[in-house]
Amino acid sequence: MDRYLEAKQKLRGSIAPVVTPFHEDESIDYESFKNLISWHIQSGTHGISVTGTTGEPGSLTAGERVQLMEAAAAEVNGRVPFVPGTGSVNHKETIYLTKKAQEIGADAALVIVPYYNKPSQHALYKHFKAVAGSVDIPLIIYNIPGRTAVNLHVETLARIKEDCPNVIGIKESNKDFEHVNRVLSKCGRDFLLYSGIELLCYPMLAIGGAGHISATANIVPEKVAGIYDAWTEKDVEGALNLHYELMELNDVLFKDTNPAPLKAALGMMGKIKPILRLPMDLPSPQLQEEVKKVLKKYVSLPDTVTP
Repeated sequence: MDRYLEAKQKLRGSIAPVVTPFHEDESIDYESFKNLISWHIQSGTHGISVTGTTGEPGSLTAGERVQLMEAAAAEVNGRVPFVPGTGSVNHKETIYLTKKAQEIGADAALVIVPYYNKPSQHALYKHFKAVAGSVDIPLIIYNIPGRTAVNLHVETLARIKEDCPNVIGIKESNKDFEHVNRVLSKCGRDFLLYSGIELLCYPMLAIGGAGHISATANIVPEKVAGIYDAWTEKDVEGALNLHYELMELNDVLFKDTNPAPLKAALGMMGKIKPILRLPMDLPSPQLQEEVKKVLKKYVSLPDTVTP
């Protein structure tokens, strides 16, 4: 149990959900991937996550996901906590990937509510109980009803937390702020609550959240981490200023499905080649121009950018 208490103290702040870069032939660009991870750490990011929603897991094979986890773990090399996404639509694959995360030495695993299947609350309980029982590393559940078509109820989460000591937190990509308040009320204020909604990163800290797992960190890692840093330093005004400063960037990055605008932006920054695997694709040329216009307000772009 001491291990889980230690994890609760360590797994806080901005945990960046890193994109999966591809070459023109859609093979994984491991060099750019490793460069992104080191850039995040140098920029003050508090933790690294890969193969979650922002990493396009639905476009990756299970083998590729394992290879990405291994590459990320080697690049992180203990410098910050490492929390790969191991969830899947498939129960046995979820267990397989979560076991692999444990073997690799991950500090925790991020396990999404299974998408497409629309399981009942009872089925969700059984799924997460089985996954938690298959490993002894800490688990963070990922609730994103907008992409899974089912919401993990607070009562179900509390039951999972009660019966699975290694379930230590949840990433809530949930716009229902009443719901996320009730998570800490039901599960205890030591339960780790992370925001997966960019405009709720600051508000969740105010109610006792542990941090955020925000796609925008891929663009301005120091500012997204800065919200948490300012809050913990009791600089409420500084945190609030960053919250509002990032709003325009947050908005434009979600005018198409994540990570499409994000990858376009990273391409403009020269960090990656702006490539997604179908059925995902880059935003329309009009939206890419809007992304570029907004992006220039936050970062310096190289002379040659896309589009």
